[in-house]
Amino acid sequence: YESIGIDTVLMSVNDVIAQGAMPVVYTDEVAAGDSKWFQDEKRARDLAKGFYTVCKMVGMALPAGESPSLRYLIKAEPPIKNAPSLSGCVTGIIAPSSRLITGQKLQVGDRIIGVTSSGLHANGISLVIKRALALPEKFLTKLPNDNRLGDEALIPTRSYVALVKALLEAEVHIHTFLPGTGSGVSKVAFDERPLTYRIHTWVEVPPLFRFMRELGVSLKDSLTTFNWGIGYYIFVPDYEVGRTIQIGQQAGYELVEIGQVEEGKRQVIFEPENITISPPGE
Repeated sequence: YESIGIDTVLMSVNDVIAQGAMPVVYTDEVAAGDSKWFQDEKRARDLAKGFYTVCKMVGMALPAGESPSLRYLIKAEPPIKNAPSLSGCVTGIIAPSSRLITGQKLQVGDRIIGVTSSGLHANGISLVIKRALALPEKFLTKLPNDNRLGDEALIPTRSYVALVKALLEAEVHIHTFLPGTGSGVSKVAFDERPLTYRIHTWVEVPPLFRFMRELGVSLKDSLTTFNWGIGYYIFVPDYEVGRTIQIGQQAGYELVEIGQVEEGKRQVIFEPENITISPPGE
């Protein structure tokens, strides 16, 4: 549950920093369908440790939280008997105000830089659970890299706070920050304008995602569900590519120029797999 706590906080943190804000306060909510869920002291300590780990890492205060028992609202699906709903709120500060990133500067010719993920990043977990429960060994199933499926699924989400902070402090001209969560690679086409996003290069695909393909998950479903190895996208003008990658690497991240923004229909052309992906929600 420590890893789950880390995931919970970073889902909010990595979204907030996409606006150019630095996180300063986090408040959590752990809601369960039955008050018995809260009686496991080790689980509670591990979850709280996960929250605290991220707060300490990125410099946030953790002043309060809420832990309601919502019997009629939160019901686990068998074979799970009891499970919580984990959520939270991050307050960020944009200072100076000139650091605000809205995405409005996105334009044709922008380069797309991908920053590697650590693994699942809590997105697509329902699909992973469904596939895992159908296996004889379930979450104890060994992957080709000798790790257990459950261990791979619990690799903590990566924080991109240090990366965003370094780029902002260096005054790199950022047109868009985009968290690689929700809708997989199709999220690259987040802007509603008629723009084509051509992906010509990709990174190594994490073992868990490759294993999902072996279990029969289609390529399209994989690319629109999992982050597929990229946890954060940065859109910059051509002249900022080299500086962005250098600063990111100095901050401890792996960055790769993976594509560009072009005129055309709103879609993602994923050349590494020769497939075209529709925008999120289509």
